[in-house]
Amino acid sequence: MNRSLLRANVIIAAALLAGIALPRLVAADLPKAETILDKYIEVTGGKAAYQKLHSQILSGIFEMSAAGIKGSVTSYRMEPDLAYTEIVLEGIGKITDGSDGKVAWANSAMQGPHVKEGAERAQAMQTTRFNGELHWRETYKTAETTGVEAVDGKDCYKVVLTPAEGPAVTHFYDKDSGLLTKMSLITQTPMGEVPADSFPSDYRKEGDILLPHKVRQSVAGQEFTITIDTVKLNPEIPKSRFDLPDEIKALVNKK
Repeated sequence: MNRSLLRANVIIAAALLAGIALPRLVAADLPKAETILDKYIEVTGGKAAYQKLHSQILSGIFEMSAAGIKGSVTSYRMEPDLAYTEIVLEGIGKITDGSDGKVAWANSAMQGPHVKEGAERAQAMQTTRFNGELHWRETYKTAETTGVEAVDGKDCYKVVLTPAEGPAVTHFYDKDSGLLTKMSLITQTPMGEVPADSFPSDYRKEGDILLPHKVRQSVAGQEFTITIDTVKLNPEIPKSRFDLPDEIKALVNKK
């Protein structure tokens, strides 16, 4: 497999981590985007439950079955926008990605250290916002329901979210359950813009929050899956966990 493409796939997973079009409804027949987005918060636990969360650790398995690649993934998150993700792939090595709230970065044995800038940084900071689902009004300048599409056989409302900077992202919410079933976006990477679809599933309750425990991603014709097996809510995480690695500090100092 092309290593640049593999790295792009993993970057997308860290940031983290086929629909059949139906006849489009008249706009007046569609619920407002804010109604759909607020319903998602409600059905997954409610605003009060989200507000009690301040940190999170997820761990599980990363797999690209077609390429025979497998490894572990661990993600640390803390409010307001601290993030660190580590993926260790068998026979390839470690890939890390993170943010200290100001600098967004990535590092791997394949491509070396990289500081994200411009649209790539803007997109990374959107995804690292803790409790981003709750704070969507602050992250996106507009939200619009544009139609209904089927995702895995279920009718879903299609909501286009446009940030102040960077490309829009499209979310698909199950009309019956209100759960997020798909996300589509153009991911900004060092190799350029890469289209990506993400399919969260296997929602299970952790504490008071309903969380997806499996995410399938399709990136430039390649598919991989992240399966979460351990979730820790509000764990004590040393703030030093989010310090910039020495290789990233060196790049920042050069700039």
